[in-house]
Amino acid sequence: VQVAESGGGLVQAGGSLRLSCTASGFTFDDNAIGWFRQAPGKGREGVSCISNRDGNTYYDDSVKGRFTISSDNAKNTVWLQMNGLKPEDTGVYYCAAAEVCIATVLYGDNHWGKGTLVTVSS
Repeated sequence: VQVAESGGGLVQAGGSLRLSCTASGFTFDDNAIGWFRQAPGKGREGVSCISNRDGNTYYDDSVKGRFTISSDNAKNTVWLQMNGLKPEDTGVYYCAAAEVCIATVLYGDNHWGKGTLVTVSS
């Protein structure tokens, strides 16, 4: 199983970025994808999840209304559209594939990408 993120970068507060997560080596539409982030000096936290089986989504309260997760099973790709970015959104964003993702908790075998850095300047 291979998971890879892309799309990070430097953006000013209030700006937008779209992260992509591509995964291969497993049945994409029978699994879930979660986005997580780790700010400098802090632990990793869950941001959003999507079930590729039924399209159900979950967002952490800190990103609700600003971030949107979507997927295209035909492309084995999940996107995280991030609008209204804030300096506190800065961190390395990781994508993870798992059997189930509920409230950003992964269940079953899970596989992680190496992360992509998002920096939001004030």
